[in-house]
Amino acid sequence: MKELLYQTYWGNTVLAYLIALGGVVLSWLVLRLLRGQLIRVLRKITSRTKHQFDDLLVTAAEKFLLPLAYLSVNYSILLQLNLHPRFSKILDVAMLVVVSWFVIRLINFLLHGMVQAAMQRRQEPPERLRQLNGILLIVKIIVWAAGLIMLIDNLGYDVTTIIAGLGVGGIAIALAAQNILGDLFSYLVIFFDKPFEVGDFIAVGNNSGIVEKIGIKTSHVRSLDGQQLVMPNAEMVKTVIHNYKRLQRRRVVFIINVTYQTDAESLRNIPAMIKSIVAEQEEVSFDRAHLKTLGESSIQFEIVYYVESADYIKFMDVHHAVSLEIFQRFAEEGISFAHPASMVYLQEGAAMLNRQ
Repeated sequence: MKELLYQTYWGNTVLAYLIALGGVVLSWLVLRLLRGQLIRVLRKITSRTKHQFDDLLVTAAEKFLLPLAYLSVNYSILLQLNLHPRFSKILDVAMLVVVSWFVIRLINFLLHGMVQAAMQRRQEPPERLRQLNGILLIVKIIVWAAGLIMLIDNLGYDVTTIIAGLGVGGIAIALAAQNILGDLFSYLVIFFDKPFEVGDFIAVGNNSGIVEKIGIKTSHVRSLDGQQLVMPNAEMVKTVIHNYKRLQRRRVVFIINVTYQTDAESLRNIPAMIKSIVAEQEEVSFDRAHLKTLGESSIQFEIVYYVESADYIKFMDVHHAVSLEIFQRFAEEGISFAHPASMVYLQEGAAMLNRQ
């Protein structure tokens, strides 16, 4: 039996192979123990905290660090054997590729988790978290590119030519895809500056509607008549964007014209009368009511009040009620609204024609 253990195959004794196999099995058992016991204890500890960063670290350790440690231990065990130089080279390359793969995935996982946890901590809406995937995809591609270049460099290849080629190719691609890059930059501006979000009612130029989607290149807006407007992000950030959803209240300014036959006492009472009418409405703040102008054909009063709501329907309901109440109160007080001057002239012209 002893002679069998010391028999040599491919440069190593049977005993050396058994020791290596035992080390592989032992490391696997330790890994299972750590994953089953230590991770469970760490999760119980991190569950008591409010932030998610420690949970992220525990998950990263379970998914990446423990398997990487297991591979590193097995790699060290295999290096103790007398391996053929070609096989040893293949093993080194394979280990370098696997470690690079794990490290790149670990970096991307931590970046994604940390940014997402930070946004959730700021109580960002779910749609903003979905928009984040577009930016993180670009970041992950950059991380993978950098990782692959470092891997090629560690394998002994000269990456100077590759980097120079990427630089020239990047310039050529940038020149050929200026519009796409402009839309991408505009998407980043929209994401970080947040001029509007999904669900906001916006107006851009002559178009208006509710934002349905914010993509990397375009944003989709549903107009009031049901059309879907696909707007390039680059064009949107160049113009003024009216975001009506962020209105805290609506300002109402309107003019009332009364005739010159109205007596002075009634003119003095009109501001107080309008103030009482506006004050009767809910969620309304009266600002002012003044005699503004003695016009050519009428006396003008300017009224200003605020509807303490961004809801357009609420705004119209309040102004509807205020207008009807003014009409009724003026009728009760015998105050007449002035007709437009153009209408007076038409009536006079018609009367002259009838007399002729």
